[in-house]
Amino acid sequence: MARILLTEDDESVRAFVKRALELDGHEIIEAEDGGIALEILTARQGNFDLLLSDIMMPVLDGIGLALAVARDFPNLAILLMTGFADQRERAFGLDALVSDVVSKPFTLAEIRTAVARALPGASAEEKIA
Repeated sequence: MARILLTEDDESVRAFVKRALELDGHEIIEAEDGGIALEILTARQGNFDLLLSDIMMPVLDGIGLALAVARDFPNLAILLMTGFADQRERAFGLDALVSDVVSKPFTLAEIRTAVARALPGASAEEKIA
């Protein structure tokens, strides 16, 4: 399956998402903020299939992280998540860079579906569903 870098500062959300995605066989590497995520990406030379990141985080937020990833690792798919409507609007300015923005709270099924759609190689049906 896919190798996913999960970047989320809330430990309980991070644990929930990690467990949800592991159900689909994905390998999940965790980071608690965007700065750590960039360090991991650089150390692993961007060797991930997907960056799944919260928008609101300390140090480096998800928008800044998405911009850096798009610049340095242009083939890496990006999926953002947020619980704040104003942050969701900010992210929609990045339509060319970001697959989607998932609104919190979400269910296990919703995050699994969003990730399946965002992964490279997702079928047209998965992207539309």
